[in-house]
Amino acid sequence: MGCPREGLKEKKRRALAILEALKEAYPGAKTELKHNSPFQLLVATVLSAQATDKSVNEATPALFARFPNAQALAQALPEEVEPYIKRIGLYRTKARNLVALARKLLEEHGGEVPKDKRALMRLPGVGWKTATVVLGAAFGVPGIAVDTHVARLARRLCLSQAKSPEGIGKDLEALFPKKDWVFVHHALVLHGRYVCLARKPRCGDCPLAAHCPSRQEG
Repeated sequence: MGCPREGLKEKKRRALAILEALKEAYPGAKTELKHNSPFQLLVATVLSAQATDKSVNEATPALFARFPNAQALAQALPEEVEPYIKRIGLYRTKARNLVALARKLLEEHGGEVPKDKRALMRLPGVGWKTATVVLGAAFGVPGIAVDTHVARLARRLCLSQAKSPEGIGKDLEALFPKKDWVFVHHALVLHGRYVCLARKPRCGDCPLAAHCPSRQEG
């Protein structure tokens, strides 16, 4: 089923209905990455690229026990970090990035995670999506980060046909109230992870089905 022809007002009206359904289905939606500080959230989010949150959460307790903050991680060699994250994809590259990231945090930000997106994106291993996630989850800075789940749902819900994560995020931010942007990101991630699955969406169990042009009957 293709996307309906609808103007911006109609699309916004449908987006608001989707938002209400998400709030009912996922009240208090937040990241599933385990962390105790903005620094730990940043590390976990960097590790989550091309990896599952489950695999990251299995690795980070021991990693954070050994390297709880930027000061500790900045003193390490990548080879010392690798054993803690070996079961996560691209672990060698991520180990190098994490050590370099910690050193840059120490040198330029006193070991603290900056609240500025451009500053975050200058850190090794941190792109637009990671910076948006960390700013929203750690500091409440409005933004809709776009991962594979959010991108898939944006297309299926006919809210964006943009190709890039940044383009999809811009389209979504134009449809939802700014105060709800962080919630929308987390709720869509949860919905994509547990209901609107990539290969076989569970349309019969979907609280958004009434507002979804792509829903499958039966």
